[in-house]
Amino acid sequence: MQCSWKAVILLALASIAIQYTAIRTLTSKPFQLCPLPSPQNCGLGGQETEPPFERGGAAGAGGGCDDYPYFSINATRKTHILVLATTRSGSSFVGQLLNQHQEVFYLFEPLYHVQTTLIPRLSHSRNAADRRVMLGASRDLLRSLYGCDLYFLESYIKPTPTNHTTDKLFRRGASRALCQQPVCDAFGPADVNVEEGDCVKKCATLNMTLATEACREKRHVAIKIVRVPEIGDLRALVEDPRLNIKVIQLVRDPRGILSSRIETFRDTYRLWRIWRATGRRPYNLDLSQLTVVCEDFLSSVSTGLSHPYWLKGKYMLVRYEDLARNPLLKTKEIYDYLGLPMDKNVEDWIHANTRGSNEPSAKHKFGTVRDSAANAESWRLKLSYEMVEYTQTVCQKVLHQLGYKAVKSVEELKNMSLSLVQDKTFVPFL
Repeated sequence: MQCSWKAVILLALASIAIQYTAIRTLTSKPFQLCPLPSPQNCGLGGQETEPPFERGGAAGAGGGCDDYPYFSINATRKTHILVLATTRSGSSFVGQLLNQHQEVFYLFEPLYHVQTTLIPRLSHSRNAADRRVMLGASRDLLRSLYGCDLYFLESYIKPTPTNHTTDKLFRRGASRALCQQPVCDAFGPADVNVEEGDCVKKCATLNMTLATEACREKRHVAIKIVRVPEIGDLRALVEDPRLNIKVIQLVRDPRGILSSRIETFRDTYRLWRIWRATGRRPYNLDLSQLTVVCEDFLSSVSTGLSHPYWLKGKYMLVRYEDLARNPLLKTKEIYDYLGLPMDKNVEDWIHANTRGSNEPSAKHKFGTVRDSAANAESWRLKLSYEMVEYTQTVCQKVLHQLGYKAVKSVEELKNMSLSLVQDKTFVPFL
């Protein structure tokens, strides 16, 4: 009899616990399926710590799918493409391979505005506090942009846009979608190759409301960034159930990156040019301009190639040199990984932009019209052997991991018939 009473009490307590759990589940709604033909994750309800995708959605008020209209818009499940790179690694080229697709809404380096607002005049801060602030703001902005909330970007544009219009969006002309209707009426459907300068000149100010509409009309969103050091910094974004992120990590031989930066950022890399010209390394040379690149590459690539569970189906490593040597084949591999069909616009752009050109745009420092294969290892004719030797020493681990060969003499460096890029296959983590 005594055992029976104990059993009754235990059953009663269990019942209360079950009811309490049910009530908590119904009120907080931590996870819910939307009533769509293909059910999508509706996002986090009362426990939400990040801003919802669409402004005006009361994350904790109703808690239902109506609070997240993004998922009604995204019934076909947008692909959110993230090109993770570093400056002068060929990222503009890769970005354009995505920008040419008719169903892709592309943004060129929106994190430029975050950096210039939060840590101006600082390109690669190693300060932990600066890094946390920058990364937190960057993740928030990327999350909003993938949800086609372009208004969120206005907080970082200076001067602040008036009536949601601005002419200060960084490299606006690099995005086809921002140079076409409904965003801009200056060009029609027949204008498939609009020059960046012409877009900026003829489209005038950018209306963020129209840009948001254009984003929502596209089936996919692609963003190129060069201001996030490592793939691990993006884990919270990659794991967000509201996103369908596919990361393309672009890498390039650090010796090539250094050479390109010396040519492009002449003031910042003035002392490197002195070293190249005189053969003597200046005592006050900022070596972190090189070592940081290799440290970040090594950390990021090591994470990606170790195949952590949170990157499954979401990570592909691409060497710029492979893309430059076989642009069409490599681009098809990228699109296969993304699960998107390549349209004719992409193939036409590749044929027009990878065989060299005498057009003025070919000489623009951020241009993409060039002989891509010849450009991939042209750094060998520009850097001194002493600079190459030093780079190989401090970047030895990442050079080996990515399949870049070291040279042991000036003759070997300048012998362009011998490639320094090993045949190495990097398979997407599917």
